[in-house]
Amino acid sequence: MFEITGALFLIILGGIIGSIRIVEQGDQAIVQRLGRYRRTLNPGLNVVIPFLDSVLVETIREQLLDIEPQRAFTKDNVPIEVDAIVSWQVLDLRKAYYAVEDLQESLKQIVISTLRNEIGRLTLEDTFSSAATINQALLRQLDKSTANWGVKVIRVEVQEFQISPALRESLEKERAARSEKQAELIRTEGTVKSIQELAQALQGQMNAEDVLRYLVAKDYVTASMEISKSDNSKIVFMDPRALNEAVTDLMGNTGVITPRDRGNIDGDIDT
Repeated sequence: MFEITGALFLIILGGIIGSIRIVEQGDQAIVQRLGRYRRTLNPGLNVVIPFLDSVLVETIREQLLDIEPQRAFTKDNVPIEVDAIVSWQVLDLRKAYYAVEDLQESLKQIVISTLRNEIGRLTLEDTFSSAATINQALLRQLDKSTANWGVKVIRVEVQEFQISPALRESLEKERAARSEKQAELIRTEGTVKSIQELAQALQGQMNAEDVLRYLVAKDYVTASMEISKSDNSKIVFMDPRALNEAVTDLMGNTGVITPRDRGNIDGDIDT
């Protein structure tokens, strides 16, 4: 008799213990009775029916989904690799459990698909400056796709864009060439402007030839000093008479009347 009583007591005690389910803060639990949804347990002490109810505990905390680098093509058909991080949270555990087979894998596939589509709308140059736009597009698409899944996508962040080393080197060379071309254009425009201002200043001046000769000689000396700084430089001498002739020809070609020209003109008039 004592043995039977003791056995019944143990059975009853085991049943009581088995009927108690404690759900921790930050979690929820689904109760299924004979394979069908029964109810959702909130954090705290809960009672279920042993042997009939099964309890499935899931977190409702914010979770991170790390998307490994994915290959995509820009609008100008340039291959690029991009990765992202998705922050999401379960709001309705019943929907999240029954509405989709594999919640995290489904989220991952939607992120990858949307990411590729958004990059395909942009050129390579625009892609690197449009991370915020891509993030917002991903967030909108994920909200739309997960509306019936009982989850909330909190934020999406594209982490890094990567291109091949060969393409990166090619782009750097192209950027350097474009910068050099722009600098050369600025220098050319500055030179033209200086020449125009100098021509205007020399118009009608009696000593125009001397002024221009001084400026040319000054640039010649400056250039010679710069050349001499080079390790493999060579000293080059220019005949001063050739310099004078070059200046005289320049003055004649620009239409500036030198003192010598003015004397010739006055002689012709006297004759």
